[in-house]
Amino acid sequence: MKNIFDQADCSDFIKRINNLTEQSLPKWGKMSVSQMLAHCNVTYELIYEPEKHKKPNFFTKFLMKKFVKPKVTNEIPYKPSLPTGPMFIIKEEKNFEEERKRLIGFIQKTQQLGTEAFDGKVSFSFGKLNAKEWNNMMAKHLEHHLNQFEV
Repeated sequence: MKNIFDQADCSDFIKRINNLTEQSLPKWGKMSVSQMLAHCNVTYELIYEPEKHKKPNFFTKFLMKKFVKPKVTNEIPYKPSLPTGPMFIIKEEKNFEEERKRLIGFIQKTQQLGTEAFDGKVSFSFGKLNAKEWNNMMAKHLEHHLNQFEV
């Protein structure tokens, strides 16, 4: 598992993101490359721009913590074509360069803040997470989608 808080691992993620082009096609799934970048940005919006998204109600948050959190925060890679949560579905086409720039900025900001900023930080949907759970959630998601687009 890559470490989103490690500068070398973040440089690798950024290098792979920069290898994407507007013509990059997925090995699986229906998203375009710009939609995938916007989809990946949602993870970071929930951390740094939570006002952009509707907060889950008590029942939804309970279900997310009980059933989704263990799958999202473990080290087992995602399988291709898994269903995604409603707030992560990007229906409209997005600006490729803008979404790429935003994603790289979010990755850099997260790496610079480091594990200390995330250890015990409360997640939008899952409650309090430790730094390893945060890392697994973010790094695994990036790895999944960069593999989807073969970079």
